Amino acid sequence: MKNQHIVSAGILIAVVLWMLIPQSAEESIEDRSSIAKTIVAVAEGVSPGENPENIIVRAARVNQQTYGKKVRVRGRTQAFRQVEVRAEQAGRIVSEPILRGARVSEGDLLCEIAVDDRDSNLLEAKSRQEQAEFEYKAAQDLQDRGLQSDVIVAQLKAALESSKAGVARAELALARTKIVAPFDGIVETRDVELGDLLNAGTVCASVLDDSPMLLVGLVPEQDIGSLKVGARVVAELLTGQRIAGTVNFLARAADNVSRSYRIEVEVDPTFKDIRQGITAEILVDSADIQAHLIPPSALTLDDNGLVGIKTIDANNMVKFNNVDIVGDNTSAMSPGVWVTGLNGTITVITLGQEIVFPGQQVQSNFDWSRKP
Repeated sequence: MKNQHIVSAGILIAVVLWMLIPQSAEESIEDRSSIAKTIVAVAEGVSPGENPENIIVRAARVNQQTYGKKVRVRGRTQAFRQVEVRAEQAGRIVSEPILRGARVSEGDLLCEIAVDDRDSNLLEAKSRQEQAEFEYKAAQDLQDRGLQSDVIVAQLKAALESSKAGVARAELALARTKIVAPFDGIVETRDVELGDLLNAGTVCASVLDDSPMLLVGLVPEQDIGSLKVGARVVAELLTGQRIAGTVNFLARAADNVSRSYRIEVEVDPTFKDIRQGITAEILVDSADIQAHLIPPSALTLDDNGLVGIKTIDANNMVKFNNVDIVGDNTSAMSPGVWVTGLNGTITVITLGQEIVFPGQQVQSNFDWSRKP
């Protein structure tokens, strides 16, 4: 029985030693290999060499530049104005109303109401005016000869003025049988047909003024202070069309629900045939700031999850720098992102930043990074 216990204990000790000794040896080998390797920073476009003992990272020299900060606003297109043109007189439609989608000028006929007795009323009103003028002049002549009282003359003058008002009302009623466009634009809707009977206030058609077109949106309260009326704007519609314009209105009062401020942009007249209600991404010029344009691949995170980049200082030490992304550059010649939080000219690690850590020594000849 004792022999069995001794054998079991021996086997157990052998297994433990077998598990521990190779692992420790392997770790020591890895440690020696990692210590032996050197971190070398190489400029972009330069051959890194073929030394297997070197760990290569790529770096680039980036200068501080003036960047026109833009405020991004989600909005939509909107007509400059749109009204429903209504009948001011009751009557029957006697001519074909204007077609939907037709472009009209100010004063063009939209709907025509039957004249009925309105022309007769005008003739009657004019006849009463002539009679009142004759009676008033006759009374003045008698008054000059002392044969007519001032009271009678005043009454006849009032009757004359009343008859003139009657003529004006009759002319206005006759003119209102023609419902016309209030401004240049496009007929968006037509609500009546030939033969329809209109009451006063019935909609004939709606006219949309699309010259100029507007872009409207809501600006967050933290950005409204940096915007000004007259600022230039570029926007991309959901259709892919790119347009430009100028800010012509910034609200002074915030929306009660979103606490955002309404912005209106007048689209440049060179951009035509834009439809109302298309979603747009609006970029409004804001203040000029100092920033750096870096490759998107240079961005990384620190242990706290903050966005930043790793740079190499003049002492060949890796340094982590927190940055704020303020914009992007989609140009094919120099794509990248604009960031703030850095000063002057920097040497940023663009490739391999994940294998180096802050405070680590880097071997590099920085002559290439200090050229003016």
